Amino acid sequence: MIPTELGELEAFRSLIGGWNGGRVTEVVGALCTAVPAAAGSALLNRVVGLGLGEPATEEALDEIDAFFADEEVSYGITVTPDVDPPELTAWLEARGFSRGYAWAKFRRGIESAPAPETDLTVERIGAERGDVFADVFQRAYGTPELLRPRLEQMPGETGWYCFVAFADGVPAATAAIFVTGDVGWLGMAGTLPEFRRRGAQSGLLAARIAAAREAGCSVVVTETGEPVEGRPSNSYRNIVRTGFEPVYARQNYLSSETADTSGTRA
Repeated sequence: MIPTELGELEAFRSLIGGWNGGRVTEVVGALCTAVPAAAGSALLNRVVGLGLGEPATEEALDEIDAFFADEEVSYGITVTPDVDPPELTAWLEARGFSRGYAWAKFRRGIESAPAPETDLTVERIGAERGDVFADVFQRAYGTPELLRPRLEQMPGETGWYCFVAFADGVPAATAAIFVTGDVGWLGMAGTLPEFRRRGAQSGLLAARIAAAREAGCSVVVTETGEPVEGRPSNSYRNIVRTGFEPVYARQNYLSSETADTSGTRA
């Protein structure tokens, strides 16, 4: 599987599969994650990697739908431009799926990032300060309260490297990297409103790229919303400025009009 999808897939296998509030299964090489307590979130309830490791089939879609129906959640299915077979999008539309907000996928090497312009200090957070990481990310990103116990666990787990940016000792922003093989996936980024536009995420991007290099990665990957008129694109600009190359736009097909890919809806 290509690194831009593999990194995210394995990060969410760890994130959801390592939590007693989550459910995971695999269908034709695709990862299905479900969080019944967040029935409206198509970020937590979704399918990643379908039609990449193995061809998708109509029978696989039936199996996937049965999994999510049992959990009583709406869900999303990510679709890359080179999905196999190309008919997958037509199959989904015939089943009533609609296109949601597409994501831009990025990759870069592990050479040092440009020096960030920020007055904040970035620190890696260990298990003993998991509550700091969880508190800032939850408030910055707007995740449901039910996720907090899982967020607190992450800084102490194998594969996860979690960081917090501090403004004069006050926690201001978070981000993490998950390492699988030689791929580092960058995610879990959020900045509290009162500390925005101070370069927090640029500093956190640089710190995570350095962590990926130290962990033996050969490539780092990430994603953010595709830039469209009327939507902020600060995240997209930060990623490009840090040396990431946009690789493709990935569609999110949603089983319900109420499904939300932001991860903030329970």
